[in-house]
Amino acid sequence: MGRLGVGIAAGFAVAACIVAAAMVGKRVKRRRKWKKMVKVLEELEESCGTPVGRLKQVVDAMAVEMHAGLASEGGSKLKMLLTYVDKLPNGREKGTYYALHLGGTNFRVLRVHLGDQRSAILGQDIERQPIPQHLMTSTSEDLLDFVASSLKNFIEKEGDGLEQPSPRRKELGFTFSFPVKQTSVSSGILIKWTKGFAIEDMIGRDVSECLQQAIARKGQDVRVAALINDTVGTLALGHYNDEDTVAAVVIGTGTNACYLERADAIIKCQGLLTTSGSMVVNMEWGNFWSSHLPRTSYDVDLDVASPNPNDQGFEKMISGLYLGDIVRRVLLRMSQESDDFGPASSKLAVPFALRTPLMAAMHEDDSPDLSEVAKILGEVLELPDVPVKVRKLVVKVCDVITRRAARLAAAGIVGILKKIGRDGSGGIAGGKFRSDRPSRMRRTVVAIEGGLYTSYTLFREYLNEAMKEILGEEISSNVILRVMEDGSGIGAALLAAANSASEVDRVQLQ
Repeated sequence: MGRLGVGIAAGFAVAACIVAAAMVGKRVKRRRKWKKMVKVLEELEESCGTPVGRLKQVVDAMAVEMHAGLASEGGSKLKMLLTYVDKLPNGREKGTYYALHLGGTNFRVLRVHLGDQRSAILGQDIERQPIPQHLMTSTSEDLLDFVASSLKNFIEKEGDGLEQPSPRRKELGFTFSFPVKQTSVSSGILIKWTKGFAIEDMIGRDVSECLQQAIARKGQDVRVAALINDTVGTLALGHYNDEDTVAAVVIGTGTNACYLERADAIIKCQGLLTTSGSMVVNMEWGNFWSSHLPRTSYDVDLDVASPNPNDQGFEKMISGLYLGDIVRRVLLRMSQESDDFGPASSKLAVPFALRTPLMAAMHEDDSPDLSEVAKILGEVLELPDVPVKVRKLVVKVCDVITRRAARLAAAGIVGILKKIGRDGSGGIAGGKFRSDRPSRMRRTVVAIEGGLYTSYTLFREYLNEAMKEILGEEISSNVILRVMEDGSGIGAALLAAANSASEVDRVQLQ
């Protein structure tokens, strides 16, 4: 081989070495980026950890905060609101009762026929109707006249089924899903509007009285017998079906809980008398907070960007409105660490672009190549052609966030049981846990409603698993989580029945 040939061969060799070095360099760079993305996941897992020891700390914190909220107004992040519901349905209610649910851009009217024995709902009729946009910012009279007209038309329709004895007036349960200061079982003052409503002349007025006046203007003999929120309705429905129901939890887009408390434990209302000796307390537990909650930088960022920073901290970690966005924030961070997601997507930076139902669909994708994950990433977040190994990381992120939420919700439920002595510990009094009481466990039912629990299988499994871990096998076997459907509707009608005009007023302040 001549000098020229040797030179050419050497050139090719050098070029090959350069190409090989470049390829090795790219692989090393890709591995480094991949490791960075994996590290994001590992850090997330560590910061979201919910070992049983930490969950028990959350349980104790919940019970202590409940006591503080009952002791004084503003004594806790938990509002612990009195509902004045001291008598829950017991299965002996009979007749036809109505319910009205106003909670957003639609409202519902229901008619429920009760048959004088537990769980004997003989039939029900439901009508849904949208609220015209202009009425959401009009006057209280315009809005409630529209609602009352719809109620009148519903009542006058044929097919009422079982007739209630005449001349008894009709009884209505009103589920009003806006902030209200309750003043009796059937009345409450509107604090503020949410969800796009802005009717200034109704703020500071009795919601039930406003509706009652509108009903009267339509010539209807209907009495608003109960004013409630949806969580109290869920408890009413649960107690109607099973007398051992002592609490209710809603875990859906938002979250809340209520429970049956001894009247003498409500220290901030000294002299509160009820013939039943107890009252339903609306916890507003979405605002619960404790240093034991495993908060991440993603939670902090979400909170800062929210319309209500430093509020609803518990809700922002466990409810359906927020879980999808926490996952989106983690995926955004991963995409910034590695180009394995493909070209940058502006959609990934849009708050709430990933809704929780879609996050759940990715989490529960059991196809071999995670095709549902690929579809959602492509169509919703504009991340096409994400490789399978990255899709697996996405599923893992969904799992970490969902597992944390479910386990914290379980700790919240056990916190309620601890406060009332239904966790085997004897309960809490004077801000201290009782250990001198026998730990014999009574059968205890918690009514639960909301799509996050009822429709999201893995969330439900994680919550149930955590209940057993916290309580132990023996105690947890006596605690039943029972799914309810339509507490805001049927539950309101049941409370109208339990608090009908034939009953005397039972709640007094001395």
